[in-house]
Amino acid sequence: MKYPKYLLLNAFLLLSAILNAQYTDVINSNRPGLSTSAYSVGKNVIQGEFGFAFENQEHVGLLTEANNYGLDFAFRYGLFFEQLEINWEGTFNFQSFTFNGVNPPLEGNNSNFLSNVIGVKYLIFDPYKNQKDQKPNLYSWKANNSFKWRDLIPAISVFAGANILLPDNPFFPDDPVVSPKVAVYAQSHISGRWVLIGNIIYDKFTTDDPVLSYIVSVTHNLKNPKWSIFAENQGINSDAFADISIRGGAARLINKNFQIDASVGTNFKNTPSRFFGTIGVSYRLDYHEDELIPIERTIKSKTKYNRKKKKKKGKKKDEKDNTIPDDTNIPAF
Repeated sequence: MKYPKYLLLNAFLLLSAILNAQYTDVINSNRPGLSTSAYSVGKNVIQGEFGFAFENQEHVGLLTEANNYGLDFAFRYGLFFEQLEINWEGTFNFQSFTFNGVNPPLEGNNSNFLSNVIGVKYLIFDPYKNQKDQKPNLYSWKANNSFKWRDLIPAISVFAGANILLPDNPFFPDDPVVSPKVAVYAQSHISGRWVLIGNIIYDKFTTDDPVLSYIVSVTHNLKNPKWSIFAENQGINSDAFADISIRGGAARLINKNFQIDASVGTNFKNTPSRFFGTIGVSYRLDYHEDELIPIERTIKSKTKYNRKKKKKKGKKKDEKDNTIPDDTNIPAF
């Protein structure tokens, strides 16, 4: 029997995701949004994610305006287990600001880390693990991509890390050099092409101004599998600052190890008002050792095995029919 190519591709990708819940056949990047996937990059995979960010801020109360130019980075490495990932990520920011409360306006510049975090992420629950009924349907694209209630059950990982700031940081003058960060990341795959991610983050909770935040994002893979789009909502709350923002964007897969992306976003208040955007790239060095067996080879092997089994079974039956039991009384003629 001949199987349509798109069904084979769909089944292959689904089977790969089930058998290798961490590792994926194509790059799995957290860009271009700020949400973090529950899954790691995979054992022995080294991945870098880099971007250029721009943000304009205007504060009507303080009569200030600022332009920020940031360099985003993330280095991710799957270590020891499929579930484990160590990472280093952050943003180095260059800021030019203007204070309009005096005449002439006062101008200045700052530069330092807005964030610089080293940590460990570990997957503690995978809903697809040990689910034997999650085999792909080779005959139906719809069956593999239709909504199932169990798809709402998320994969869950936990994160623990440390903020490390350089001394005399003008953006966080009162923060210690080292402070903790913990988070819970959840991720659900819905109807094949949709991914829902939720993050809850508790940052700098040993300092005088702990920060509690959430991120919810939805990603949709388009009919052209090289393109995906996303929408994201983020909320931040601390004693010094609170904000709710939205962003959206797209990513383009160049090859299985290389992705480019872009996004824009804004918030809903004027203390300060914010407009921001990013462009970036993600690239991985794939040293993952597990072999992904193509569906076509699996089908051929299984068919060949079934034929041999059937032939062997028939041969044994013929031998049985031609055998005379030892205790049979043979009449003499």
